[in-house]
Amino acid sequence: MTTQGYLDRYRQLSTLDQQKNEFIEELLQRVTALENSFQQEKLDHERETRFNRDIQLHEMELMDQISSVKNMMDREPFVVLLLDGEGIMFKDEFLLLGEQGGRNAAKQLWKSLQSYVATNLPTIAEPKIMTKIYLNVKGLLDTYNRGGMTVEISTISDFIRGFNESASFFEIVDVGTGKNKAHDKIKEAFKLYLYNCHCHQLFLGCPSNDEYAGSLRELISGANYKGRVSLVEGLPLEKEFDDFRQQDYRITQFPDVFRSTKIVPSVPSWTAPWKSAIPSRTLLTPSPTQQFQTPAPLSRTSTSTSVSNLGVPLAPVTNKPDPSDFQVVRPKVLGAYPPKTVERNKYGQRVDRLDFKSIPRDDLNKLKKLKLCNYHFLLGECPNEESCYHDHDRKLSRQDLHILSAIARMTPCRFGLECDDVECIYGHRCPQSEPGKKTCFRGDSCRFEPVAHGIDTNIVKVTKI
Repeated sequence: MTTQGYLDRYRQLSTLDQQKNEFIEELLQRVTALENSFQQEKLDHERETRFNRDIQLHEMELMDQISSVKNMMDREPFVVLLLDGEGIMFKDEFLLLGEQGGRNAAKQLWKSLQSYVATNLPTIAEPKIMTKIYLNVKGLLDTYNRGGMTVEISTISDFIRGFNESASFFEIVDVGTGKNKAHDKIKEAFKLYLYNCHCHQLFLGCPSNDEYAGSLRELISGANYKGRVSLVEGLPLEKEFDDFRQQDYRITQFPDVFRSTKIVPSVPSWTAPWKSAIPSRTLLTPSPTQQFQTPAPLSRTSTSTSVSNLGVPLAPVTNKPDPSDFQVVRPKVLGAYPPKTVERNKYGQRVDRLDFKSIPRDDLNKLKKLKLCNYHFLLGECPNEESCYHDHDRKLSRQDLHILSAIARMTPCRFGLECDDVECIYGHRCPQSEPGKKTCFRGDSCRFEPVAHGIDTNIVKVTKI
């Protein structure tokens, strides 16, 4: 073999060694890469293992917290009734009984709500029952009086006191005068309870009008609250609430507690249809043997009334009046009595002859508590004779009738100073207001309008009927 041949062979072997070294280096690089990848995977696995363990521990903690919160939510469950007391009114047999009527109404309402919850919400274990009723007491009083039902402010106050004292979470709130006062308070209370986790059912009792329907749509828009909100009817809810009927919101009534009919304003007595059906008026007058003095008439320049023997006690209740004390007198001859008149001052304003300062306060309060029917005793007949809740059977003296007429004057006549009805028994000017003074000691809470204060009581003309 020549030198060139050895040289060629050497070159071939060198090339093979180089290729072998390159291959070994490539293998080593590959092994290194695989080891690095393995180490990374191992780290990732260990990290994931630790993460999963932490997640499991956190999940257990969250479950414990959820369980604790749920126990707290279930600890004091309650349902609440928000009610507009002028739109949904208590039945007359409750209201007219004063304080005891308030207690009876609260008891019956609690029973009705408890029965409803047990039937429709069986998953709630013994929830507390809250009732918040918002109303304008003066407006409610006017509604009853316009309907021909003589209700005193003291009767409503007693009813509210009895209702509020009957249960810890039962309350009636006088929102005062002003438009939408009850609506505004109910709307804010609704928002408060709607998102309260302890409130499991929210009852809304309101009149059927656009204001309440619009507010309800605004408050529950964007979510389905038909499992949490129930509507309460007094009078049937009309077209304004059709959307809620279509969405299957629960609508219930409590007919044992609330009125299902409107109080219709009574027709003025001079045009009342029930008067035309009665040919003559029965008047209770004392017999000549009764020793009472007639209150002295007022002069044209004075409003003071001289009244004697005001402290005569009320006669006890009997089924039949004693003929020696009272007799029924019916007019038999036309012209037997002088024509009745409406007395007015120089401004044409009606002036009623009354003087409350001469009536003992004890006698006044005693007679007010008897819940006598003004129509029956002062006019001789009652338009609601069969269903009237006031007393028709008590025997009254002449002085009692005088005090009762003063009590009737405490209720404002809806025709005010322009009233021409000679037989109107209601008040046309504030009995507590003095001539020239545009207010009385009751201030803004007085049932009489501002124009009925400070009336000139000097009589200058009369209208004969």
